Amino acid sequence: MASVAVLMAEGFEEGETVTVVDILRRAGLTCDLFAFTEGPVMGMHGMYVHPDKVFPSDVKSYDAIVLPGGRPGGQNLRENPAVIDLIREFDAQDGKLIAAMCSGVIALAQAGVVAGKKVTGYTGYAKKLPGAVFLDEVAVADHNLVTSQGPATPYPFAYKIAEALGVDTSALRQRMLYTLAGGK
Repeated sequence: MASVAVLMAEGFEEGETVTVVDILRRAGLTCDLFAFTEGPVMGMHGMYVHPDKVFPSDVKSYDAIVLPGGRPGGQNLRENPAVIDLIREFDAQDGKLIAAMCSGVIALAQAGVVAGKKVTGYTGYAKKLPGAVFLDEVAVADHNLVTSQGPATPYPFAYKIAEALGVDTSALRQRMLYTLAGGK
């Protein structure tokens, strides 16, 4: 089964991060939270979450990386040279997936991996993703990238990640009542 590393920088958006991990684990994927320091990491709304691992550990062996947003979480990911190098390395390898949502997408632009690709992000982020084809859609998958808009969109985002990694999410969507709540 595929493995996913979720990078959790100080100021991460809690709902985007924890919901994605929850759904990916329910989908049967190995999904670990990586922090940049030992111990719990404070999110944007003052919640502390304990990581499974400390970056970089074995992150390069994972099939996918996820960059949640948040303030200043997205900016902290963008300003971390090791994260930018990791994004570039994943982009250069066949079969590696890079996923980002909300303000986390600015790290993709910093790494130079969005040119010519369809992406989405937080409202108004089109100008922060030069060279990308920005779509006003909840979640977008194009080539090796999966992107999403923000705090209300982690469900479709996580389903798209799982599907990009070969998981049929139709039964999971029903079990989670996603289809009942209006999701497709």
